[in-house]
Amino acid sequence: MKYDVTIIGSGPGGYVAAIRCAQLGFKTALVEKYPTLGGTCLNVGCIPSKALLDSTEHYHNANTHFADHGIKVNGLTPDLKQMIKRKDEVVKMTTDGINYLMKKNKVEVYQGVGSFIDTHTIKVSGEQEQTLQTDKTIIATGSKPSTLPFIEIDKKRIITSTEALQLKKVPEHLIVIGGGVIGLELGSVYARLGAKVSVVEYLDSLIPTMDRMLGKELKRVLGKLGFDFYLKHKVTAVKSTARSVTVTADSPKGETIELKGDYCLVAVGRQPYTAGLGLENIDLSTDKAGRLEVDDNLQTKVPGIYAIGDVIRGAMLAHKAEEEGIFVAETLAGQKPHIHYHLIPAVVYTWPEVAAVGYTEEQLKEQGRAYKSGSFPYRALGRARASMDIDGQVKVLADKETDEILGVHIIGARAADMIAAAVTAMEYRAAAEDVARMSHAHPTYMEAVKEACLAATANRPIHI
Repeated sequence: MKYDVTIIGSGPGGYVAAIRCAQLGFKTALVEKYPTLGGTCLNVGCIPSKALLDSTEHYHNANTHFADHGIKVNGLTPDLKQMIKRKDEVVKMTTDGINYLMKKNKVEVYQGVGSFIDTHTIKVSGEQEQTLQTDKTIIATGSKPSTLPFIEIDKKRIITSTEALQLKKVPEHLIVIGGGVIGLELGSVYARLGAKVSVVEYLDSLIPTMDRMLGKELKRVLGKLGFDFYLKHKVTAVKSTARSVTVTADSPKGETIELKGDYCLVAVGRQPYTAGLGLENIDLSTDKAGRLEVDDNLQTKVPGIYAIGDVIRGAMLAHKAEEEGIFVAETLAGQKPHIHYHLIPAVVYTWPEVAAVGYTEEQLKEQGRAYKSGSFPYRALGRARASMDIDGQVKVLADKETDEILGVHIIGARAADMIAAAVTAMEYRAAAEDVARMSHAHPTYMEAVKEACLAATANRPIHI
């Protein structure tokens, strides 16, 4: 078969690229090696983890806060098997939705491993081998969990996020290597169900790529949930038996500690996945980090072959991949799309949630840029007190001279949804005063953003 565009990989970047290409009139093929579409995000990442996070948060609230709301619950017990079952149902519903969208947009789907025979020929190795002719190709093969050189992932006691989504029972002691997004989200799932959770992080802060205020506040809140943290600790060994695992690490003082648990979740990030693509057949190679190098149009050095998402530079985020998929499709159609990478938000789906966009305070200091900062605590919000979600705060960073918003950092209830308003304001280069003078409904969590902008622009918040 001959196609205008062939996409290899059906994660958020790949399937969105396929839909947009089809919408623009291109004859489009989508190649996926797994039986279901959606990639890591829909199958073993974003969607299933959020399903478990929501289920366990309901249980945690029933176990800790319902009585304060006047709701008496007796004999409350978590049913992990049912939680996993519901999670799987959510995943199936979502991936079935992608199948529907492919049919609706007349995207032809091929199940098998896609690899290059040459620049315009793709081999699909599945139940039967097929060959596709294509004018353009978009590589969207995503990423896989990273590990440390001395750690052997046995998928039984030493696990990745994939296995952590399928545990048969709640761990007694879950040891998490890595204080980033994945480790803290999955650690939250099991801490809420009664597991002891120990987080070992090499750096001196949780979520270290985000504003330091966020990591500091999140550490405090998760500590109340029962997390133990070992910051600035270097893991040196991880050993497992049939029933347990031992993690050895060096402390900042040079002492050696041992943590013993029943599971160890290795959550030290992800790495680009390009295995099996046959890149050597088109004279294409990856850099030292395993990424494909692309130009400003996301085209590789081979004309007609593009790459998006986790296999190229930038944050490994589903929504970043989606934007790039649309960008390439519209570029191929002769349009002039744009992506403002600096304004792609980052979110951590713990509770409270964490969300941010723009520069961190540390980055502005490093740049030597003159800025001003305004903060507002959630506990000063009527809405937060009504819902008993008083942990967290909003911080707004603005240019000292022009008042343009440079960064917004939120930890608190519904931060993941609230950050979209900050992205909108910053896309239009709003000043802190612009947001401060907009009417915000009362009582809402978004009032904290308005108050933080008031604090940043003129140090005149109303409610503190």
